[in-house]
Amino acid sequence: MEKLKEEMKEHLIQCMIPFWKSLRDDTYGGYYGYMGYDCVVDECAVKGCILNSRIIWFFSNACLILGDKSLLAEAEHGFEFLKRFCLDKEYGGVFWSVRYDGTPEDTAKHTYNQAFSIYALSSYYDASKDEESIRIAEELYELIEEKCRDENGYLEAFDREFCPVENDKLSENGVTAERTMNTLLHVFEAYTEFYRVTGKKEVKERLEWMLDIIADKIYNPTLHRQEVFFDAEYRSLIDLHSYGHDIETAWLVDRGVEIISNPEYTEKMTPITKDLTKQIYETAYNRHSLANECERGVVDTDRVWWVQAEAVVGFLNGFQKDKSRTEYLEAAKDIWQFIKNHLIDKRKGLEWYWLLDEKGRPYENKPIVEPWKCPYHNGRMCMEVIRREF
Repeated sequence: MEKLKEEMKEHLIQCMIPFWKSLRDDTYGGYYGYMGYDCVVDECAVKGCILNSRIIWFFSNACLILGDKSLLAEAEHGFEFLKRFCLDKEYGGVFWSVRYDGTPEDTAKHTYNQAFSIYALSSYYDASKDEESIRIAEELYELIEEKCRDENGYLEAFDREFCPVENDKLSENGVTAERTMNTLLHVFEAYTEFYRVTGKKEVKERLEWMLDIIADKIYNPTLHRQEVFFDAEYRSLIDLHSYGHDIETAWLVDRGVEIISNPEYTEKMTPITKDLTKQIYETAYNRHSLANECERGVVDTDRVWWVQAEAVVGFLNGFQKDKSRTEYLEAAKDIWQFIKNHLIDKRKGLEWYWLLDEKGRPYENKPIVEPWKCPYHNGRMCMEVIRREF
């Protein structure tokens, strides 16, 4: 484990941090939004607000984990861009994306996007103690609770004025979902961090409410998985097993339960997170890595960058929760070796490929950076390994 921690720390310091620093836009603010497989940065590309939030989160936590205060300046750079350009000063909330110069590009509001800003701002507050950042996070929390939720859970997509629209941004696989596992998971993740730094009682209560939804509506005990896309009444719309989301959920739920420290929810959720981890180990882990997903019984055997990162953390978490499951520890180490051999881009000054085929070859039509390709999953993998005690 010490060797693994040392390797993760070296990768974080020598590879990831320099790469994302190099994408800083000192002319218009924030970070450049696109780098193609050819390593060419498009300085005029759209800047996704989720990408900017995740970069704030990354540098804030890297500062906290490594004790390197210089990294706070990078997080502050992202925070200033979010504050100046990503926030809608007229109708509230965070835009989906802005142009390279910060003018609005896609003014849609999505619950998922609001949540990631809360996640970033909470971590930035922890690192900087900037009261303005946590005030903005609280405003976004109140906005989600007022405009993006009904009595049964969280809603998805809205126009600029928060009128509901079709959820095309987080619907995939040929369905249009009124509720998604993915949005619920990342609201839960964001509120966990927000609660950790503020201790607000109402946020804890909302976290417990979400745990009930995950246990009673999202988790399928018969199939040992989460359902992914739903109608308004939580009826599943497709036979889909998202391997990466299940292993990610397992450790994020365990983290949330640990933070809220309510024995009732520890007892309720632990069997679920153990079941999800076991099922992923038995069904998705092969060829030293995780397949992507299984739709209607057909496995997508491509290897996605973020799925491998979450698998390392998820299996290490499973081992921590039950030290008898040494196979999880071995799987985490094995997947890290796969990442080193195949996913890390060996070209000078780069980071990870987006997507590999089953034989570990990168797809050259996938960019290195774009609104979804960010330092959040793989950066968090490094930091989770560094911070955990085994």
